[in-house]
Amino acid sequence: MSHFDENALNKLMKLCRLECSAEEKQKFLHSVSRVVEYIDHLSEIPTEGVAPCNHILETIHNMTREDQTCPTLPRETFLSNAPSHVGGMIKVPVILKMTNS
Repeated sequence: MSHFDENALNKLMKLCRLECSAEEKQKFLHSVSRVVEYIDHLSEIPTEGVAPCNHILETIHNMTREDQTCPTLPRETFLSNAPSHVGGMIKVPVILKMTNS
């Protein structure tokens, strides 16, 4: 059974760059905890032998639209939303470290 506590909420808020009051934090903690409990409850449903499907109705198909070009954001506006940037590019944490083998 999953458990969503205040430590998990703090980590999630940091990752999402959310700031809220203590009252909002308690409401959010309660709401997310209920969602996690519901998902845990769904895992109790027996699904052995049930084939996976993309749609519940055979008549539903993916709908696509034509690609449309539009003006892009000015670089300054785009970078103003980034927590860190260098040389006009967003700086992100290292995900893969290269090793010399």
